[in-house]
Amino acid sequence: MVGMPVSRRGFIKGVGAVAAASMLRVRGGGAEQVRAAAPGAARIRFGVQPRPEQTTYDDILRCWQTCDELGFDSAFTFDHFMPIDGKPGPCLEGWTLLSALAAQTKHVKVGVLVTGNTYRYPAVLAKMAATVDQVSHGRLILGMGAAWFAAEHTAYGIPFYSKGERARRLVESVQVVKALFTQDRATFTGRYYQLKDAPFDPKPVQRPHPPILIGGMGPKVVLPLVARHADIWNFFAPDDPAQANETIARFDALCQKVGRNPAEVEKQTTLHPKEIAGRPAKEVQGRVRALAAVGVRHFVVSLPAPYDMAMLRAFAKDVMPALRD
Repeated sequence: MVGMPVSRRGFIKGVGAVAAASMLRVRGGGAEQVRAAAPGAARIRFGVQPRPEQTTYDDILRCWQTCDELGFDSAFTFDHFMPIDGKPGPCLEGWTLLSALAAQTKHVKVGVLVTGNTYRYPAVLAKMAATVDQVSHGRLILGMGAAWFAAEHTAYGIPFYSKGERARRLVESVQVVKALFTQDRATFTGRYYQLKDAPFDPKPVQRPHPPILIGGMGPKVVLPLVARHADIWNFFAPDDPAQANETIARFDALCQKVGRNPAEVEKQTTLHPKEIAGRPAKEVQGRVRALAAVGVRHFVVSLPAPYDMAMLRAFAKDVMPALRD
């Protein structure tokens, strides 16, 4: 067990939530599908990530269902097998939990923020994601990242490759997942992963695939991957909006360099309880507006257990409506 709190900043320097794409329903093949629209021009969105550690299924279910009723746009689990807060205790597995929560909610987009690539082969992840998209009737956001929590790998005997190799594996995984989502039978020959005439049925409800969120800020491998393939970029926004503006400007320039319209990639970040609880609504609105002005479009409230439901209700009532107008 870890002896002190651990932060994701050490590897990807970014965690956050995801911005959901607006959707257009279409008919095809006798079944209703959902065509995922580009999220770039979306209104400001709000999500929540009740961390599935030091809690029970019943408590996190109540939190998700309340947020669904309050009008939050998205809700996320995380992808860990042991608590990352440095304390012994329970930690629910993210993807099996996500499927259960997706089945018990109606409106929020759902996802794992983010999936650790080292934990599963990408073809297995693709099947899991397609199944959750079916269970949720087209509400999945597929969050992917390179993985960062070394202690977890050691505890469970999962190989923890170098930072560079983890990033390169993530590149191939994104390619594998997209191939399976979009091709009837996919073949892929990579350095780390292979497919050979692989069938994939059923496809996700959302076409051509659920929005792909990629978390990370590594300039050599991860950011070029985000620029080419992500629908949503999950990153740490600096406290200073001017610094956030510089970070986003550099990323937008990278998108242009690879031939991508920067507006096609939604930028999202995290809000922590200390930025919300006990603060006047106008102050919280000001923080969100300052980041929205430089390009952040989706804000996810990260919550440790026990979940502060009074704070979430006040946020939904006093902050979200003013910023959506």
